[in-house]
Amino acid sequence: MTGDQVKGKGFRGALNYNLEKVNKGVAKWLDTSFAQHDERTIMDEVKMIRVLRPNLAKYFYHTSVNFPPHENLKDDQMLTIAKDYLEAMGFDQHQYAIFRHFDADHPHMHILVNRIGYDGTVLSDSKDYQRSEQIIRKLEKQYGLTEVISSRQAKERAMTKNELEMMKHTDEPSVKMKLQVTIKNILNQKPIAEQFISQLKAQGINALFNQASTGFVSGISYGYEGMQFKGAHLGNAYKWQAVKNAINYEQERDRTAIYQANVRTRANQSERTGQSTSTGATERTIADTKVTAGNRNDVQQGTGKLQDQIGKANRNNIKAAQPVGEHSGQPIISNKKHRGERGADLSIQQSGRQQMVNSAILGGNLIGNLLGVDNNAGDMDQNAVNQFKRKKRCRYRP
Repeated sequence: MTGDQVKGKGFRGALNYNLEKVNKGVAKWLDTSFAQHDERTIMDEVKMIRVLRPNLAKYFYHTSVNFPPHENLKDDQMLTIAKDYLEAMGFDQHQYAIFRHFDADHPHMHILVNRIGYDGTVLSDSKDYQRSEQIIRKLEKQYGLTEVISSRQAKERAMTKNELEMMKHTDEPSVKMKLQVTIKNILNQKPIAEQFISQLKAQGINALFNQASTGFVSGISYGYEGMQFKGAHLGNAYKWQAVKNAINYEQERDRTAIYQANVRTRANQSERTGQSTSTGATERTIADTKVTAGNRNDVQQGTGKLQDQIGKANRNNIKAAQPVGEHSGQPIISNKKHRGERGADLSIQQSGRQQMVNSAILGGNLIGNLLGVDNNAGDMDQNAVNQFKRKKRCRYRP
């Protein structure tokens, strides 16, 4: 099994995504804590719990659990695994919804959870990616499922979606794959550290070591074709801890060679930066780095498509939503002198500004809307939240 996780500020986008799949007949409900299966009832129940923690930004948790194609589990088996997963993650007193999807070549399910519990406590998200992976490994053994190598055990990082697409267009291996193959061949020769550096350089790879003033080295990264990769981005076999055990390395003997390698690499980086600025290639460099340097999804085992797919389901709500109020988007100017009139006028200004902000949010990108606040102003009892905040401020007023 693999897990692809998303945390955000809005429940509605992910809910609509799954409900749309159900309406199209490519998904089904497995279980839920909500009284009914319609959007309005679910959002009403969510806001009742959310008001307990109105200042919590990311209260929403969503994960897709994916199984290999040959493990076509029955609904009750998948539901049992889902509930065990929720309990092990600590979501045993939280609102949830579980869907099974049939729109891919492998069985998978989507789990939506409110991080705010029924008693108002919030489940910590500290190291939740690592915890999720550990739980999935245990569930594989418990139910006799195909065991997947964990990200900690994997010696090489798999290609990302962007790298696969690039390979299709260029019909060439990705830069990361080239690096992995080249470095692996050099390491298999078991060279001394100075030879390792020179052989990398001969292949166009500039090594950059994290070297302290004492000569101690704690990390390594590789520069290749204008891009920089940390060892961890290539895989565990390319981290310094593994590299120094694969080569003949002595700290005192090799500290000068490593220092000189760092000087050359930094000089090349400075030269490349200057050329990029003068030729207008900065945007390309930034784009390549985003594709290859790795991101949080590299740590996860998921497909990385979850956010994009959910964002599409929220498009109709974004287009349909409109600013409310005659002052929306218009600045309010007043010359009234009376204190009461000025106070009322200030309130109108604040209302206008708030509606302008809401309008800006609605016009943002899809992912921003998905992970932003829920679009419809009726999703949450705002009056209750405002009253809660006013009481909290009055409590500390001298």
